[in-house]
Amino acid sequence: MEITMARETSEMRMSLPNILLRIEGAAAFIGSLALYFNAGGELLPLVLLILAPDLSMVGYLVNTRVGAMAYNLVHTYVLPGALLALGLLTNTAVISQIALIWLAHVSMDRMVGYGLKYPTEFKDTHLQRV
Repeated sequence: MEITMARETSEMRMSLPNILLRIEGAAAFIGSLALYFNAGGELLPLVLLILAPDLSMVGYLVNTRVGAMAYNLVHTYVLPGALLALGLLTNTAVISQIALIWLAHVSMDRMVGYGLKYPTEFKDTHLQRV
């Protein structure tokens, strides 16, 4: 099954749903950082790890389908949310802090308009064509 994506116009990029998704990303980004620092997180680990989820782009060296699957797996709220739950349930601060950094990364991406990838090419996302 082939997935195609229509080329977006500038009006589509600035649509109300797109704006709301970006505001939602900003709120989650700010919330993740607030919780991270409230949990005793320090600046150095945050700076070192904030872009770590982007290592999932290595999948694009295989092909666009593998790249999109790897990128999407790491760029949803599901895995860092589960990791945060594990950290909270086991009362393990470092696990919770890593999860919050991961959540901050995903939220930051949404805030600036990077979305989940379609297998057509890297620039095709659910928010816009970047």
